[in-house]
Amino acid sequence: MTESHISKLDALFNPKSIAVVGASTKPHTVGNDLVQNLITHKFTGSVYPVNPKAPDILGIKAYPSLTDLPEPVELIAVAVPAAAVLGVVEQAKAVGVKAMVLLSAGFKETGKEGLELERQLTRAVREAGIALVGPNCLGVINADPKIRLNATFARKMPQHGKLAFISQSGALCTSVLDYAEERQIGFSKFVSFGNKADVNEVDLLSYLAEDESTRVIAMYLEDIGDGTAFIETARQVFWKSGKPILCLKSGRSPEGAKAVSSHTGSLAGSDSVYDAIMLQSGIQRVDKISELFDYAALYTTQPLAKGKRLGIVTNAGGPGIMATDAAVRVGLKLAALSPETKDKLRASLPAAAALGNPVDVVGDAHADRYRSAVRTVLEDPEVDMGLVILTPQSMTEIEETARIIPEAVKDLGKPVVCSFMGASDVAEGAKILRSSGIPNYPFPEDAIFSLAGAEKLSSMLAIPDREEVKFDNLDVAKAKEIIEGALARGDKKYLTQSECRPIFECYGFPLLFSRMATSAAEAGEIVGAFGKPVVMKVMSEDVVHKFDAGGVVLNISGAEGAAKAYDQIVTNVSKSVPGAKIQGILIEGMAQKGVEVILGATRDAKFGPMLMFGLGGTFVEVLKDVTFRLAPMWRASAHRMIREIRAFKILTGVRGAPPSDLAAIEDVLLRLSALVTNHPEISELDINPLIVHAEGSGCSVADSRIMLKRLVR
Repeated sequence: MTESHISKLDALFNPKSIAVVGASTKPHTVGNDLVQNLITHKFTGSVYPVNPKAPDILGIKAYPSLTDLPEPVELIAVAVPAAAVLGVVEQAKAVGVKAMVLLSAGFKETGKEGLELERQLTRAVREAGIALVGPNCLGVINADPKIRLNATFARKMPQHGKLAFISQSGALCTSVLDYAEERQIGFSKFVSFGNKADVNEVDLLSYLAEDESTRVIAMYLEDIGDGTAFIETARQVFWKSGKPILCLKSGRSPEGAKAVSSHTGSLAGSDSVYDAIMLQSGIQRVDKISELFDYAALYTTQPLAKGKRLGIVTNAGGPGIMATDAAVRVGLKLAALSPETKDKLRASLPAAAALGNPVDVVGDAHADRYRSAVRTVLEDPEVDMGLVILTPQSMTEIEETARIIPEAVKDLGKPVVCSFMGASDVAEGAKILRSSGIPNYPFPEDAIFSLAGAEKLSSMLAIPDREEVKFDNLDVAKAKEIIEGALARGDKKYLTQSECRPIFECYGFPLLFSRMATSAAEAGEIVGAFGKPVVMKVMSEDVVHKFDAGGVVLNISGAEGAAKAYDQIVTNVSKSVPGAKIQGILIEGMAQKGVEVILGATRDAKFGPMLMFGLGGTFVEVLKDVTFRLAPMWRASAHRMIREIRAFKILTGVRGAPPSDLAAIEDVLLRLSALVTNHPEISELDINPLIVHAEGSGCSVADSRIMLKRLVR
């Protein structure tokens, strides 16, 4: 985003004056509520209602048009019929307006005519140099006491805080404001941007990255316009500014929208692609509004954990066990308290107390007992984070305990959360905690999930090797020439394994001995000369699943065996796939023993080339134990995506099998990343299987196919 665009967004959030175009005298209309909110919530600048028929709105003088205002305004909020909006833009251009919030509906959400009107609107505001939020949105809020801008028709003005929230859904925003008020969560900026005809999520992320009052960014998105820009911007925000980004992404991608000529194509339609994109961008994806605010409550008030070790203090054994179980499930560890810590606890707690972890201070614990136990546990150097659980028993000092916990953890530099369990009985205590910057959760599991999220965030910030890997031994020009030649007679081309080989050679893939035979006699000559066992495979654009068609024969030796296998494959394929055009039979050296994995790539319309990794074989589409990353990718991305599959332990060696060569898989993934990045004509690609040998012995490409597609210029 350019400096001038940032300046215009600054006018959006920090205007010295605002005009409400379409201001109305009629209560409970958008035009009336806009003026009401600006007045009621004490906007610190000037407010100018614009209405050609009313002398005043809510006691404030109204003006017939923007050109009649007594001074230039930086921001306008517009609530007029869609058909009148372009005229408003012309007036705004004439008087030098910098930013515009368009709340009116009637644009692309209504159909073809509305879409065309929105396109005209986008052109008009960009020609006028006006930053437009909307149309079809709730509006914009800046809760900073120095500004107090509420240019929305929402019923509430949030308290000031460190969380910025941006959303495509205006209706969701009103619910979020209500929910946040109950949880005492404040906002730095609050934006409903609707159809995003101009200002979009990328622009807002860029602005909020530099916003000193914003510590955490939360988003609700239904779609992402420019995938590449989104990812690059999110990475900049997270890894350079260190600001956590939370995203609730709706609109699950239909699998039927993807091509299915490869394993990768059929699997990439799943929503796991978005999961990978968020992860790779440093964004934490959440599934529920409550989860988003659970995390935000912690991130806006507490430091990030420096490790996984958790200390728990509770006044009831059962909830302590619940918290322990939840912690183990999400990958946290119970801290092993030192002997010195236990000695201190023993001196201050009754004999019935449990001094392990969780530390049970017993049901009759008063506030002073909590103070001592919490401080002692959190001071232990083996503890990275803390959870304080309170169940409301008859003798429990709920409010007093809530007051002492912030004091007990002061200056420790470790994240601490509470679970004062229940609702009405602990409501006042929860309020005290939240007002003191200590997040409270009704149940321990929610607290644990938030702590685990914070730990993952901290580990993401520490990811090494965040640079794209460059290889010196690639022949990009030759690969380009091969691809252009393959596409010379058509817009699409399916490459068999033998046709993939010269492209893979240009990128240094680990390939087996390989020759193509077009007759039984030629097959016999090749295998006889090679002198080692081979596998023979049909090469045909019409045969996608070779094994199913009887197009693969393993462990063939000698010239006579090769000739028979050739004829057998041709017969099998002719019966299984009548009319299939057979280019020949590929003869390939048998690979060493190893674990079969699949590597793949597909090209997403929004995000570009996506890589896939998982265990290989014929059941990959059934098991769906795969991970995705965007290309080009970092070495750290390759390292992590291998370890994210559920069956990763198989690669570490089980039942006497040696560990697999993980470094070799990483190398092939990174070479594949370079290949699909450099050659956008590759629309889909499968390497299935890549046979991974024992650690230090490398890997071998055993089968592959590529779908090429000419680029549309």
